[in-house]
Amino acid sequence: MDIEAISGAATVALTSTILFLLVAKSWSALNRTVGSTPSFADSIMRESAQRFRDELERLTSSQSIYLSGALMFVVLFGAAYILQARHLFEGYPSWQLWLQIGFLAFAAIVATWRLGRTILARRQIKFLRDANVAVGHQLQNIATGANRVFHDIETSAGIVDHVLVGQAGIYAVNVIARRGARKGNAVLNGNDLYFADSQEPVAVVDVTASAARLEKEICILLGHKIRVRSVIAVPGWDIGDQASDRHLLVNERTIAMLRGWKDQSDYLMNEDVDVLQQELTARCQRR
Repeated sequence: MDIEAISGAATVALTSTILFLLVAKSWSALNRTVGSTPSFADSIMRESAQRFRDELERLTSSQSIYLSGALMFVVLFGAAYILQARHLFEGYPSWQLWLQIGFLAFAAIVATWRLGRTILARRQIKFLRDANVAVGHQLQNIATGANRVFHDIETSAGIVDHVLVGQAGIYAVNVIARRGARKGNAVLNGNDLYFADSQEPVAVVDVTASAARLEKEICILLGHKIRVRSVIAVPGWDIGDQASDRHLLVNERTIAMLRGWKDQSDYLMNEDVDVLQQELTARCQRR
């Protein structure tokens, strides 16, 4: 093995690749900062799964940068090896060259680990985006008349994925996206959500804390008590039993069921609907 040739070529390739990654990452961060404010911001609102769309865009950019860096390293290593970059380390003791090779191998392992994490994170965010988009689009289909749907509503306790506001009441829809069997069942028992492929329940209290906070904020805004009905959507899962009167469990195909889950005491006056829709519109504007 020509240790001098390998060490010299790897050093040239790695140094150039690191500089490329630094420049590319800096440019990507600068581009996100400078171009973060959309045109016509007062008229543009968040789309369904907006936060996941933004995160997916960031991860896609990072993945592209890492893959480009890997390709650049391979090309430069081959070119430097052919062009006799071994002269850079002629006369150096063998132990120093092996130490250099060890450092280069460590850097390659770290880079591969970062790339792997980015790919896995992007895959998960893409799944969450698709699940939220599926639910959001179905909500748009049932938002007729004076009903309106808002997405990614921020509260002091977290984000509500979707909110449907109309004269028949207010529905806060939170999405729990989980990969699983195509014909698996999801069962809601009180405040615990069970999936067919797992014995460990998901505590929906933590998931729906934002809905409870939204109810408090709306009560303060309107000056009187109003109920925000909590809906939990589990896209891709069949709906089994649900022994809970605090939450409604649906999937993307059965979400229209929420129209029948109402009570006359939940009905809103036209003035209240207008105030709520104006408030939520202000919260959902892209800034």
